[in-house]
Amino acid sequence: MTDKIERIKCLIIGSGPAGYTAAIYAARADMHPVMYTGMEPGGQLTTTTEVDNFPGYPDGVDGPSMMIDLQKQAERFGTQVRIGMVTEVELSTEHGGIHKACIDNADWVEAETVIISTGATAKYLGLPSEQRLRGGGVSACAVCDGFFYKGQDVAIVGGGDTAAEEATYLANICNKVTMLVRGDEMRASKAMQHRVTNTRNIDLRYNTEVDEVIGEQVVEGLRMVNNKTGEKEVIDITGLFIAIGHKPNTEIFKGQLDMDDMGYLITKGKSTKTNLPGVFASGDVQDKEYRQAITAAGTGCMAALDAERYLTTVEETTEKEITA
Repeated sequence: MTDKIERIKCLIIGSGPAGYTAAIYAARADMHPVMYTGMEPGGQLTTTTEVDNFPGYPDGVDGPSMMIDLQKQAERFGTQVRIGMVTEVELSTEHGGIHKACIDNADWVEAETVIISTGATAKYLGLPSEQRLRGGGVSACAVCDGFFYKGQDVAIVGGGDTAAEEATYLANICNKVTMLVRGDEMRASKAMQHRVTNTRNIDLRYNTEVDEVIGEQVVEGLRMVNNKTGEKEVIDITGLFIAIGHKPNTEIFKGQLDMDDMGYLITKGKSTKTNLPGVFASGDVQDKEYRQAITAAGTGCMAALDAERYLTTVEETTEKEITA
C-alpha cells in the first residue's frame, strides 16, 4: 500500500511579507493554509538590519523581528508554517483541478489552490568583502535603506534604469553619490541618463568596477578599478548600493506558468491570477517595479482573496453538477 498524499486547501509557497499576509487572510477565511518557507524563511527582509518604512512600527524594526511578528500573526489564526522547499510542481490546467507539489525532492502534497510568493533574489557582485558587509552598509535597495545615509557619501553600482533611478533618489538625500558603470556607456534610457548627468552631486564613473569594499564591521570605503587602464582609486563612503538587477525565483514554474522575458510571473489585470485556475502569484515574484515589503504584503492579501473567491466558484460549480 502507498501512503495517502496530504490534501491541502491552500498551499503557500514561500514566506516573506507576501506569503505571511496571504496566510493571515487565508487562515481567517478558514482555508487552513500550509506554508513552505523556502530556502530563506522570511524572505529578503531577514537580511535587512532596519525597516523604517513599514506601517505600524513607529520606532522602526529589524527585518528578522518583523518576519517573526508576521509569522506569529499567521500562526495565531491557524496557518501551518513548515520549514521546507517546494522543488517541483505539477499544476492542473482544469478549473477545480488538483495541483501537486514536491517538498525537498521527497514527499508530494496536493493542493486545491496555490499562492506563489517565492520572491526575487537581488543580484550581487560576489566579492567576499561585499558579502561580508551585507547589512553593514552594503544594500540592494536604495529606497529601503537610503534614508540611513542621509547627508553622507555613498556609491552605487549599475548602469540600467533601476540604477539610474536609485542614484537620483540617493542624490536627493546624500551628500555625494559615486556611480560605477562597468561599460563605456549606461544601459539606461536616454531620459534616465540625462537625469543622472544633470544631477550635480552624482559622480559618474564609466569603465569602473568594485575591486574591494573596505571596512570590518561596516562600510568605510571603496576601492575602485578602471577596467580599461587597471588604475585603482580609493574613496571614502559609508554605504554601497548594488543595482545590477534581480532574479525572480520562478525556475520550478517554467513551462507551466506564463512569464515575461525576465522570468517574472504574469498576472491578469489587477488581480493575482496566473494563466492557470487556482494558482495565484504575489510579491516580488510578479512585481519588478516596486519591490517593497508593503506592496508585497498588499498583493499577498489580494492573492488570498482571489483564492477564496476561486474556491467559492469551484464549490458552486460542483453543487450545480450534483443537482443537474
